[in-house]
Amino acid sequence: MNYLEALSRRYSVKKFNHQIIPQETLYNILESGKLSASSLGLQPYKIIVVESEEMKQKLIPAFYNPSQISTCSHLIAIISKKTIEENYIRGYFNHISEVRETPVEKLEPFRNSINQHITQKTQDEIFNWAEKQSYIVLANLMYAAAIENIDTCPMEGFRQDMIEDILNINTETEKVTVTLALGYRSEEDYFQHMKKVRKPNEKLFKFM
Repeated sequence: MNYLEALSRRYSVKKFNHQIIPQETLYNILESGKLSASSLGLQPYKIIVVESEEMKQKLIPAFYNPSQISTCSHLIAIISKKTIEENYIRGYFNHISEVRETPVEKLEPFRNSINQHITQKTQDEIFNWAEKQSYIVLANLMYAAAIENIDTCPMEGFRQDMIEDILNINTETEKVTVTLALGYRSEEDYFQHMKKVRKPNEKLFKFM
């Protein structure tokens, strides 16, 4: 199917059918998150993929609407950084140097500009920026899943302290921003038969 058909078919699934996504398909979807646009290329986030049934069962009480967690194939948690440490930036530029086969010294002007940009921001501003980057990842994951004919449901309705404890998150430096359940819709989920409701073009788009 083309991308408009895929997006039209997509909806936030309320109940999956327990079927497991093939590994190759899952990795394709994750690769789309890896390839997401990221401000300064810093990728101030990480992606946790919950695939074991044991871990999913542990997470069920952390969600206000647990039906997706109890029936999905995989659960993705996008973890945003609260701070951008010097060693994180150093690691980023060492990686650039390795991938592009460029002496790290030649990257110094770019590194200085990033350091200046980061040091001018408060911790709250850095976290807000990191969360915005995380939602770009979420959108790419959902889009890729739709193209792969995989259903999803993005979820923010969880108990923050509980989910971070279960996932062993260092809450001083990072935070669970949003989660995404993936799988195949259940025939019992009547939401799939509802027409998609969106603003009409004249109310959504303005050409200037």
